[in-house]
Amino acid sequence: MPSVHLAPEAATFYTAQSSFSDPGGLAPLYADLPDDPAQLGCLARDLMVHRLEGERFGCAIPEERLHNDAETRYLDDILRIIIGRQHAPLTQRRDVGDRFVGVCRDFALLHCSFLRHVGVPARLRSGFADYVGSDGFHGDHVVTEYWDAERGWLLADPQMADPMVVDTFGIDFDPMDVPRDRFLVAGKVWQAIRAGEADPRTFGLHPPQEGPMFGQWFVAGAVRLDLAALNKVETLLWDVWGPGPGSDEEFTDAIRELYDHASLVACDDVPFDAVRNLFARNDGLRTPRTVLSLAPFNGPREVTFR
Repeated sequence: MPSVHLAPEAATFYTAQSSFSDPGGLAPLYADLPDDPAQLGCLARDLMVHRLEGERFGCAIPEERLHNDAETRYLDDILRIIIGRQHAPLTQRRDVGDRFVGVCRDFALLHCSFLRHVGVPARLRSGFADYVGSDGFHGDHVVTEYWDAERGWLLADPQMADPMVVDTFGIDFDPMDVPRDRFLVAGKVWQAIRAGEADPRTFGLHPPQEGPMFGQWFVAGAVRLDLAALNKVETLLWDVWGPGPGSDEEFTDAIRELYDHASLVACDDVPFDAVRNLFARNDGLRTPRTVLSLAPFNGPREVTFR
């Protein structure tokens, strides 16, 4: 199979750490990491537990960790928590009770940090996965996208890199090579909804019968997060900024047009220059230094980034 090409400026950009993924002074902890993306995904999985997985793993997660771990925006702080609970090499699998208690974004950010450290271009992608939903519903999710010299950009889901989790979700594919029809990047979903090819009620945090966190307005938020991540601003999933309605009924033509434009670059085949230019020049999409955090346990409050 012939090799595919990644433009040098894109390769350089996505290989360098961001302010969010940078291990900082804890980089020496990465000394013994392997350079295989799949192995790195498994290592990230073995250092973390999802905040909803306590019962699955037979572990009672302390309330303080459940509420606060996933509020950790920066990878160096995540590493401090991991090492503080068990001072061992990062290549050593942690007992569930000693792991960082996060969400999908945290697994992907740690994996992305590992990949960038070993010289593999990598980025986070926000979108919707049918394998974390049911009955046709696509759940809000974040995965890693990394560059493979033979195949181009591949999707990997480090949160699923555990046999027990694979069995629980009934996953029938390699979590380190997620098919693009199983995880849909946010821009692709937006375009399908706008074309009348997808039902907005089937995309969100949970199905309509379980609450209001679904619909086109929710997809717009995921497009905003994905565009930011493509520019290496890997915020928390509940950080909000810019124009965005709180329901489908609150959309205006101007807001729809804004996300129509954003969806063209937050797509499967990302045009690198367009991603950088749109983010730099559009105040409605670019992440400001201070955002509103709608954290499930500790929000709402304003947060200023480093």
